[in-house]
Amino acid sequence: MMTDSKRRRSLMAASALLGSVLMLSACSGGGKASAGGGDSSQAKADAAAAKKSSEAQITITPKDGSNNASINNSAAVTVTKGTLTGVQMTTQDGKAVTGQLSADKHSWKPTAQLDRSTTYKVAAEATDSEGRVAHENASFTTVSPSNSFIGTYTPDADSTVGVGMPVSINFDKAITNKAAVQKGITVTSSSGQEVVGHWFGANRLDFRPEQYWKEGSTVTLKLALDGVQGASGVYGVQQKTVTFHIGRNQVSYVDAKTKQMKVTQDGKVVKTIPISAGSPEHTTYEGQMVISEKFTQTRMNGATVGFTDSDGKGEYDIKDVPHAMRLTSSGTFIHGNYWGGPSVFGSVNTSHGCVGLQDVKGAGDKNMPAAWFYNNSLVGDVVVVQNTGDKTVQPDNGLNGWNMSWAQWKAGSAV
Repeated sequence: MMTDSKRRRSLMAASALLGSVLMLSACSGGGKASAGGGDSSQAKADAAAAKKSSEAQITITPKDGSNNASINNSAAVTVTKGTLTGVQMTTQDGKAVTGQLSADKHSWKPTAQLDRSTTYKVAAEATDSEGRVAHENASFTTVSPSNSFIGTYTPDADSTVGVGMPVSINFDKAITNKAAVQKGITVTSSSGQEVVGHWFGANRLDFRPEQYWKEGSTVTLKLALDGVQGASGVYGVQQKTVTFHIGRNQVSYVDAKTKQMKVTQDGKVVKTIPISAGSPEHTTYEGQMVISEKFTQTRMNGATVGFTDSDGKGEYDIKDVPHAMRLTSSGTFIHGNYWGGPSVFGSVNTSHGCVGLQDVKGAGDKNMPAAWFYNNSLVGDVVVVQNTGDKTVQPDNGLNGWNMSWAQWKAGSAV
């Protein structure tokens, strides 16, 4: 997604859960946008890529990031200018939801009532008349009783994650009695590291240690919120203990000046990959960013992050971006790029704020740099971005609380 077009004015804030912390599927950084559409060679390349993209238009309802969705008739997937070839709907815990595809393959719906206070993820695929494939992903949370609150947590139970993965809990009601709620939640590590909570507003509470988690350790999250008053007339209902595991220590360093990324494990460089970061007009955020989602292929539409043409449509709309990994909830990804020439990587920064790695259309070549990085990365791995000339990413823009000092982090605790 590389043009010399205008910079988006504003970015979305973090939403109500990790899956929801992960709202937008498009590139964005923090630089200023230039006026006009431009007719650079990169703009022409983007236009050519768009023409080759599938015409199939997938719509998932409720919209990505929706809260308090209906448990009855709200969930649906539809397509125009194409037919649905696959729909997967799962709960946060990975339980599949059965559904029914229409006879004309233009729509899909669940066959059973959804559960209350549950986060669902939907991944859809469709093809157009020429067999070109389009992808769409969304996540939403169903309604909970009005007199109770639910905390949706990440990472998932029994998962293995990178050393930068915080425990992030997003509440479906604003919490005014923060101390009582925080006292009802404990996070411990088999490493013995001190773990402290930090509130981002009234709906989000993250936990992390002072330094990254110790590789190979096990982290336990205990929710003892049943009956805890979170706000006037609103009480907790959760009583649950889950664990997750920390994998190897992998931290990658992106240098926008040298246009190289050094991948380290246990402090040693294991691979150096040429990259292309945000252009001077659309610089990439700096700072420590945590991979929060991974998509083998996904759609990126500039309109979702404010990159629009005079007609209001996105400056780019690529439906099959390969090997995409989210770094911020506002739309910064590190992802494969098949529309840029090989000479781009390691030599020039051209994107709208994402970090691009060389790849092929369809994500089918495991020898491509983007495929290697995707296959060797975990949700929770840290990507440190440097020398872009942009500001440091906000700690609550994604799972990026590591950009606060330990003193600042502890100051955000309610206990």
